[in-house]
Order: sequence, then C-alpha cells, then structure tokens
Amino acid sequence: MPINFAPTRDASRELATKSSAELNAILLDLANATDTAIPSLLEANQRDLNRMDRANPMYDRLMLTEARLHAIAADLRHVADLPSPLGRELKHSVLPNGLELTRVSVPFGVIGIIFEARPNVCFDCFALCLKAGSACVLKGGSDAKDSCTAIVALIHDVLRRHGLPEATALLLTSHEATAELLNAHGDVDVIIPRGSSRLINFVRENAHVPVIETGAGVVNTYFDAAADLDKGRAIVLNAKTRRVSVCNALDCLIINRGRLADLPALVAPMAEKNVIIYADDEAHTALDGNYPLLQHATPEHFGTEFMDYKLAIRTVADLDEALDHIRRYGSGHSEAIVTEDAAAANRFLTEVDAACVYHNAPTSFTDGGQFGLGAEIGISTQKLHARGPMALEEITTYKWLIRGNGQTRA
Repeated sequence: MPINFAPTRDASRELATKSSAELNAILLDLANATDTAIPSLLEANQRDLNRMDRANPMYDRLMLTEARLHAIAADLRHVADLPSPLGRELKHSVLPNGLELTRVSVPFGVIGIIFEARPNVCFDCFALCLKAGSACVLKGGSDAKDSCTAIVALIHDVLRRHGLPEATALLLTSHEATAELLNAHGDVDVIIPRGSSRLINFVRENAHVPVIETGAGVVNTYFDAAADLDKGRAIVLNAKTRRVSVCNALDCLIINRGRLADLPALVAPMAEKNVIIYADDEAHTALDGNYPLLQHATPEHFGTEFMDYKLAIRTVADLDEALDHIRRYGSGHSEAIVTEDAAAANRFLTEVDAACVYHNAPTSFTDGGQFGLGAEIGISTQKLHARGPMALEEITTYKWLIRGNGQTRA
C-alpha cells in the first residue's frame, strides 16, 4: 500500500503556527521522557544488537547505552535552549520606488532523512527539525529497526501530549519505503542521506526530491616536516581511535619523508588499540619490526573510508604532494595538518577544498555539538546551501517579504 505523506505535510503547516516556547516545551518533555524510558529503549536496542556481529564496525554506531541516552537527553535540552532559527531578518532594504524588501528565515516544511544503523539519529533529526519548524520523515536502516521504532513511539507519546499529530515525525521501516520517499516530490521538500558513500550515491542518483549530501568521509591528516611529535601523536590517535565508525575518523596518515624516523613513535599508541596499518613501501620500511599490525598498502587502501580499526599511511616529499594526495583521494569532509610552520599551515587551510580544515587539531571535532551548534542533522560535503555540520540555521530556508503602497512596474 503506498505511503500517504499528506498527514506529514499537514503537520508541517500546523508546526508553522507554533511559537518557539511551545516547540521548546516539546523538546524538554522529550528529554525527560527519554531519561525515564531508558530501560525500554535499551531493551529494544538489544534486540537489534543481537542480530549484528560484534565484529561489525557498525556495532558501535548501533549500540545505545545508559550514558549515551542520558547524553541524548542533555542534547535535547541544549537544542531547546538554543535561539530559534525562524523569523530571523537576514536582509532588509528599501528600493528607490519605495518598495520595502525583507528576507526572513522560514522552515523547509518536510525534511526526509535516510540513515543507516544509528538510532540516535532519530532523536537528533527530530529535535532539529522540530526546532526549525519542519516535520520529518525518518527512514532508518533495518539493522536499527527495533530501536528506531521504540524511539519514535516515545516521540509520538510526547507529540500527543502537546496536541500535535504523530505524523509530525513519520518513521518508515520497509525497504520499499525508500523508493517512495525518494519519489515524494511535492510532499517532501528535501532529503538528507546520512551514512556510507554507497548510501549517499544511491540517494543522489535515484531521488526526485532535492538532496543535501552528507556523511561520507575519507579523512586525511598530513604530518609535516615541521610537525611537533607529541602533538601529532595525540592528534592522530584521537582522530583514528576515538570512534572508528564515525565519518570524521581518520583514514589516511600522510607523512613527510623527512619525518619517517619519527613514524614508529607517532603511531605507537595505536598498537594498543589493535589498529591495522597499511603502509606504502617507505613507511613500511620505517615501521618494519616496530609495529605489530603492519601490512603493505595497495592502491585501494588510499581513498577508502575504513570505518574500522584500520589506517593507511602515505609518504610524500613535501606539502605539494600532500595537497595532491588530498585532492585525489579526499571526499571534501575533513582534512588536517600537523605543523609548527605558520606558512605551511596557512597554505593548507587556504588550498584544501573540504568542509572542515584543521591545523594542529584532530578531525574528530567535526561535529555540530563540538561546534556549539547543538545536535547535528549531518555533515554536508557539498557546496550548495550548506557545508559542514548542519544544525538549526542550515535546515531553514528563506523567503522575501515585499511591502508596497500601490507601486506598479513600468
């Protein structure tokens, strides 16, 4: 039976009549309800976890814990505390003929989000969409079906208490629903895919609804000739091992040939995390006998988003070669340089074409919460409309208000 998106479109119109205080009250209620419902949410999540191999790198993304759910509740309260993105005056002018023009921020209306085994996305996306005045259609991966169903049921309970229809947050669970969402032109205003490059490419190639691409991250860090070893060791370890399954995790360490003697010390802490290293010939020689999980790199290791305890290493002669490598293999997500050379850092920051470019800091900071934006709906890797962490401002659009007094155009 075809999905009826009309109730969600109607719900978006109802949301447009709600005040910021009313929307914030819903988010605060949901935060409290989440803290209360932790046992039932964990029970549903465990059913999903039981169907997945623990060795799967997606297992960590799928897993909810009591601490993570408390953090989610805290994020909901934080989003409620943020300024409303709606009704902001973005531009104002008066034309010579007396017409008054004002550009103001407004909701998209209905936002569709397609994601994989990350049940926390249900909370993040609902909260941001609601605060930004939009209804949402959530299509999660089958791996997270029980978790997402329990979360959205909780959201529906809260919506009912506040007199809003359940269709404000519509959950799709069947595989066939993806095709219907991608073809919901006129009912859904924009679709945001969150997940692997395979998912994002599929959505882009098949959607008849505008798409904002997010998520796929092939992330590099360049250890320069003038890099500080202690800083580099901490940065590389954090970028690679903080959470290997997230899109801002490090995939390739690029090292200046003049610093190969420091490579064993640079990557030594990763051995304790059982990170497999795929090194090119020069880096392999430098690490041979000094790193236990060492393998020879093959061409396919460069440009791969591992989402696992795996890291490629590429040796370069200088900054020019590092920039060439990033241009060839990067995905436009996050890139970093470790150096004490201000000129090299500035050149890297200027020339690297990515949503987030770092100097002497790990790419693990690419996150809406870390940027002070609240929860994020995704990391945009495209250049139209939004780029980088997408939060409240990025999921609104605008319209022009024109006030006249009888003027006519010649």
